[in-house]
Amino acid sequence: MDGILCVDKPQEMTSFSCCALLRRLTGEKKVGHAGTLDPMATGVLPLMFGKATRAIPLLPTHDKQYAVTLQFGLQSDTLDCWGTVTETGRKNPTLSAIEAALSTFRGDILQVPPMMSALKKEGVRLYELARQGIEVERQARPITIYQLDIETYDPKKRELQLVCTCSAGTYMRTLCDDLGRILGCGAVMTALRRTEAAGYGLTDCITPDICRDLAESGELSARILPIETAFSVYPKVPVTAAQAVRFQNGGELSVDRVSALPDTAEIVRIYNPEQVFLGLGKVNAESIRVLRIFV
Repeated sequence: MDGILCVDKPQEMTSFSCCALLRRLTGEKKVGHAGTLDPMATGVLPLMFGKATRAIPLLPTHDKQYAVTLQFGLQSDTLDCWGTVTETGRKNPTLSAIEAALSTFRGDILQVPPMMSALKKEGVRLYELARQGIEVERQARPITIYQLDIETYDPKKRELQLVCTCSAGTYMRTLCDDLGRILGCGAVMTALRRTEAAGYGLTDCITPDICRDLAESGELSARILPIETAFSVYPKVPVTAAQAVRFQNGGELSVDRVSALPDTAEIVRIYNPEQVFLGLGKVNAESIRVLRIFV
């Protein structure tokens, strides 16, 4: 089974257990995912099956979009409401103060990863150290926040809902904590839902329960998306039968002999005369070389 299935991951289920479940339901041994979701988070988790696992490093976008909810006047050892939470006793910020603070996070910034993360320090996951009460120094890393907008703000509940579109490696719990620090009142993340990942959205997803039902009825394979859907932003380039054989064998194709090649294309999807997706090609001035074969 080769392809992609987007799962709407429920709360308290790990990304690893999602892969394990679909491995059992499909019988496919090679199952990977495009971007880990914390157990507390819900939403889009693209799962790659078989040869599609080769696509993960080559995905056109690793950007994510989240709907995040936070509560002011609190602080937590895990930066979210699932840790040890204490009141700060500080006054709620005004909407204008929140909007001004959010502007400092948009664009290219540096962010220190939280201890409750899957990053490793000397081979040990940070969250494993955190559970032992150990905190280690972490280097700030560059991230990009493309969009950070207020959805709703309820001062009585001290609750703020945000929409955030960001680069891979951005931690929402850290963003909430940093916002609370800038505003001087503290803040903890109370809910997180990923609405987009790797170019897929919630409308592309099905729940694990639906996966189980479809597997029982023998219909789950019909929900597997073709590998090429992950690369739909790249131009589709048809080639002749002879060129298809050459490309599949790892040979370069002369750009002069390939029709329908866009002038500005850098990466293209190569298809044989039967409209079978062969793989990705990288274009230079003279040739298209094999970037990755998927057949």
